[in-house]
Amino acid sequence: CAAAGMHTLVLPSANDREASVVPGVTVLGAATLGDVVAHFSGGRLLEKGTVDPLALLRESAWDGLDMRDVRGQAVAKRVLEIAAAGSHNVLFLGPPGSGKTMLAHRLAGILPPLTVPEALEATRVHSVAGTLGRGTPLVSRRPFRAPHHTVSDAGLVGGGAPIRPGEVSLAHNGVLFLDELAEFRRHVLDVLRQPLEAGVIHLSRAHSSVHFPARILLVAAMNPCPCGLWGDGTDRCLCDSTVVQRYMGRVSGPLIDRIDLHLQVPPVPFEHLSGEAEGSSSAQIKERVSRARRLQEARFQGIESVHANGQMRPMELRRWCRPSRAVAQLLQRAVDRVGLSARSYHRILKVARTIADLAGVEEIRCGDAGEALQYRYLDRMRA
Repeated sequence: CAAAGMHTLVLPSANDREASVVPGVTVLGAATLGDVVAHFSGGRLLEKGTVDPLALLRESAWDGLDMRDVRGQAVAKRVLEIAAAGSHNVLFLGPPGSGKTMLAHRLAGILPPLTVPEALEATRVHSVAGTLGRGTPLVSRRPFRAPHHTVSDAGLVGGGAPIRPGEVSLAHNGVLFLDELAEFRRHVLDVLRQPLEAGVIHLSRAHSSVHFPARILLVAAMNPCPCGLWGDGTDRCLCDSTVVQRYMGRVSGPLIDRIDLHLQVPPVPFEHLSGEAEGSSSAQIKERVSRARRLQEARFQGIESVHANGQMRPMELRRWCRPSRAVAQLLQRAVDRVGLSARSYHRILKVARTIADLAGVEEIRCGDAGEALQYRYLDRMRA
């Protein structure tokens, strides 16, 4: 509005706080048209909507979910820390009750706080969708969306008449959690490929075309087989290898290729369930994540569409992820043994870069690359 020369807006009172978060604009709230007439006739003046976005963001910094609530699963927690630090998509595979869902729900809480521009972007999407609660002028926490596996493609990426944002855009600047990934219809999952690659959704209908932002962190969870017990360390699973492969095949290869981190999540041993809380709190993890993100902000300053390691394109990879001779030899052995695709190789380098950032080191070390290789479970499974 300010760019168009409009510096004062008169809006319904129900919307004045929502609009007042926009910088450079004075918003006046009116309950009736009579109030508007009185204001411009020199009578009772309309009240200004006043909201301080920074204050709202500070007040809403924590959602109350703590990573220390999750017993055991130290490796899975480490994977989520790496995912948050570098904006890497994650897939957890494991039996029911292993903590996959509980872990996923705590991912948004270890991401850096929303900046004011990010909060305004998310607020615009929710305002268009009609999901902004009355009295909630600003999306002040990282969005977390968890659509059911029966969701339609329009529900996931947007559509309808008029066109409205879907779950992917409602998760913009936050987390999209897809539980029971293999139960989603395959054509619904395939429409995710564009937003995961580009961070935006393009929707075209007969008389209109709309672009919605969709820069998300995807965390998905699934059972490893129809009964969910394959690989749980017992003999309870009766699924043979053909059944397991067919079940895993419900998720397309091109979608899996866009996920940086895959991890098998085993059942939690009893001693962990009955023991004391262990590991870092969400606040401690968030601090480490924020430090790594600050390194990436400096690294990618001035580069459009790249804000974190997980978003690097080939040109950034060549500049920032050039492996040393020792690291290159380690990765070459992995390529020869497992048969990694070029896309998988690049994703391993991105994850290794993030691991190095978390450690505060400039060069990717063999240990960083080796750890990144550990989190490519599906590559090893398919080898």
